[in-house]
Amino acid sequence: MAKRGGFPGGMPGNMNNLMKQAQKMQKQMEENQRALEEKEFTASAGGGAVEVTISGKKVVTAVKIQEEVVDPDDIEMLEDLIMAATNEALRKVEEEASAAMSKLTGGMGLGGGFPF
Repeated sequence: MAKRGGFPGGMPGNMNNLMKQAQKMQKQMEENQRALEEKEFTASAGGGAVEVTISGKKVVTAVKIQEEVVDPDDIEMLEDLIMAATNEALRKVEEEASAAMSKLTGGMGLGGGFPF
């Protein structure tokens, strides 16, 4: 007769190990997130004419624009350069976050949303 609430074949011990591993992984994920949030990512566009720095929290912390690209008759080009540099810096944050998650999960495919 099987015990109430348990699994035959010693599964409760395995379940405890699984829970411990999940807790350890959660702690590592939180540590990785904190480390990511403390980093800054910089990207440039237009050969360095525009440089944007964002934090790991995806907040723009600095924008640098070379004087020679400030043309009152071509605001659209400057806007495009700022947008390109910002998007590249955001891509760097995502790439770093994805790499950290992949390293943590060992390639199990447990990215942002769990498949189960």
